[in-house]
Amino acid sequence: MRGDVEWGSIPGLVHAAAERHADAEAVVEGRTRISYAELGARVERAAAACLANGVRPGDRVGIWAPNSLDWIVAALGAVSAGAVLVPVNTRFKGAEAADVLRRSGAGLLFVTGTFLGASYVASLRRAAGEGPGTGPLGGLPELDQVVVLADDAPADFRTWKDFLASGEGVGRAEVRERADAVRGDQPSDIVFTSGTTGRPKGAVITHAQTLRAYGIWTDLAGLRRGDRYLIVNPFFHTFGYKAGVIACLMRGATMIPQPVFDVDAVLAHVASERVSVLPGPPTLHQSLLDHPARDQYDLSALRLVVTGAAVVPLRLVERLRRELGVETVLTAYGLSEASGIVTMCRRGDEPDVVATTSGRAIPGTEVKVVDERGGEPAPGTPGEVLVRGFNVMRGYHEDAAATAQTLTPDGWLRTGDVGVLDAAGNLRITDRIKDMFIVGGFNAYPAEIEQLLGLHPDVADVAVIGVPDPRLGEVGRAYVVRRPGAVSTADDLIAWARREMANYKVPRSVEFVPALPRNASGKVVKGELRGSGTA
Repeated sequence: MRGDVEWGSIPGLVHAAAERHADAEAVVEGRTRISYAELGARVERAAAACLANGVRPGDRVGIWAPNSLDWIVAALGAVSAGAVLVPVNTRFKGAEAADVLRRSGAGLLFVTGTFLGASYVASLRRAAGEGPGTGPLGGLPELDQVVVLADDAPADFRTWKDFLASGEGVGRAEVRERADAVRGDQPSDIVFTSGTTGRPKGAVITHAQTLRAYGIWTDLAGLRRGDRYLIVNPFFHTFGYKAGVIACLMRGATMIPQPVFDVDAVLAHVASERVSVLPGPPTLHQSLLDHPARDQYDLSALRLVVTGAAVVPLRLVERLRRELGVETVLTAYGLSEASGIVTMCRRGDEPDVVATTSGRAIPGTEVKVVDERGGEPAPGTPGEVLVRGFNVMRGYHEDAAATAQTLTPDGWLRTGDVGVLDAAGNLRITDRIKDMFIVGGFNAYPAEIEQLLGLHPDVADVAVIGVPDPRLGEVGRAYVVRRPGAVSTADDLIAWARREMANYKVPRSVEFVPALPRNASGKVVKGELRGSGTA
């Protein structure tokens, strides 16, 4: 049955999962193991706290934290209270996170304490502590409350324990009434994704779109009750949250959140927890296969791998099947503006189809490629990939101009990606109109990186391209024109970039040039940079 009809909304899905899979193990985190019934109770408690603290239907609630049980409970609790979830990239620095929170109008934020040695609270305070607002962060006037998902919090913030306790006076009937009032056609989340201008844009997706898309995903992937799913893909990303948390709720699979990719931790989890499902970018699976101690771990339970987000070597697909005995290896293609899923391979597809394409359009959608004039090119000829169907976003949050540029009047979404369709309808992504490159599964946008690098006092001009990398697939390379008298080295610029931007955006190499190649209209000719001996 179509997901949006069966459950109605994400709160409806959570409630149904708690009843249907009550005794099944829902989440494993270290020594903590909770059933679906317990998960449902925790989500209701979080929703009650949201109600007690004034969260209204349609309010935006941000969450800036790594994969964890608390992330799942906080996010689903907010959505069950009728809020629109705004996941924030954990790789963002304070200023980047503050920009997303400001433009989304988030009134409540769940934030991690310390992650990867950095205090997110301190980072956010530095970026948005001063301003006219009366809340805990004056630079974010609409943000009334910040809840730290930890046992300790600054005086003007709240701990997760205190926040949950504040909802004890809200009755279960009131929580259910609010959850039941959420309709499928209402927004469930706003996922911010940077465009070529470097300005983040928030794709608005509804409950019905999410449920229908990931009902299809679970069917095509063959996810089933009893599966044990190691979720390494970050929850702030559509794939981690929806192909992970939402998909598991649909089938009663066990979620095992992992906060950061570490191949030793992945191997240990797969062996000790008998993990059967492991989606992720190709670099994850490559690292697993190449680990020198791999044979010391029992990986025999692993049966389903879904990958994509980069070129998938045919040899990787063959090795997963031959060396690890993985029954099903699938590739897929999606983007936030299309609910995270556009095409997907099918079980039974030949290995070369899985490795060289991203599969066919999912049911209920259309995919085509068009040339520069909007016409359909000859079969096998590259063109821009366009998508139309139930999965296409409502638009960008409060950005009508960007929405009009991306959505055609007859409902097609311009993806900005270049691809080829074969006779069977399989899509192969060949290039990116927007010059985007993918670093270990994360989309990196040159214009955004160039904008940030241009803030360095020694940089007069800069262009960034993606170059091949054996571990991450692609990484950034910056071509920099120094200001007169500047003496910054490549190492200086890279170190500076690491302080100012998310790690996957940081160029791994810098080439100093006297001038950037430009065409008559002043645009940098990046083809010349890629064609140069150093690129």
